[in-house]
Amino acid sequence: MSIEVKDLCKSYGTQKAIDGISFNASPGSVLGFLGPNGAGKSTTMKILTCFIPQSSGSAHVCGYDVRTNSMEVRRNIGYLPEHNPLYLDMYVRESLAFIGSIHKTQHIDKRIDEVIELCGLGDEQNKKLGALSKGYRQRVGLAQAIFADPKVLILDEPTSGLDPNQVITIRSLIKDLAKSKTVILSTHIMQEVEAICEQVIIINQGKIVADDQLAELRKKHGNKSLEDIFIELTASIVL
Repeated sequence: MSIEVKDLCKSYGTQKAIDGISFNASPGSVLGFLGPNGAGKSTTMKILTCFIPQSSGSAHVCGYDVRTNSMEVRRNIGYLPEHNPLYLDMYVRESLAFIGSIHKTQHIDKRIDEVIELCGLGDEQNKKLGALSKGYRQRVGLAQAIFADPKVLILDEPTSGLDPNQVITIRSLIKDLAKSKTVILSTHIMQEVEAICEQVIIINQGKIVADDQLAELRKKHGNKSLEDIFIELTASIVL
């Protein structure tokens, strides 16, 4: 397994953001990580990427413990957060060269050309990031996430702000990347999950309420749409 999470908890004072969650993810498919706002999705992804520590439990990425081997975890992971942080005064190629220098990538110019082609940034590559549309900024964020060819990709709302044609392109890219990588996709767009995810995890109020293959999940719920299943499971816990 590329990702192994066991009894993971994160508390802020008396409030539990995630409460004893466990799951695994392997290469070869895309895992859809779903939940309403405040359910614990972003907290989980921040722990997996070593941005924040857990309160208890364990998480391993490519065999490395996120608490004790954080540098090795970071070498094996690419992360596109929901609010994509970019240096807006940099040019597209300049920003990718900067990422390459951080990772000490060999043949940086060649790799820049490759990710620009993969992410459809050819026409924008000589522009400043601040001059790009939100959709193209999202593409730059994805290019940065895959630049070092990580074994694990964690993508938080990767198609946010993209037009329908761009969405199809990025979906295709994610599916291709998942053939050789472990990909976790967090999104509120159910059609996105149904289009590219094989495994689905639904988290609600810090607890996992579903973890199954998409086809099996629908079968267990009378072949309802994923949207209906999501509403049913996340509305079933009474505050």
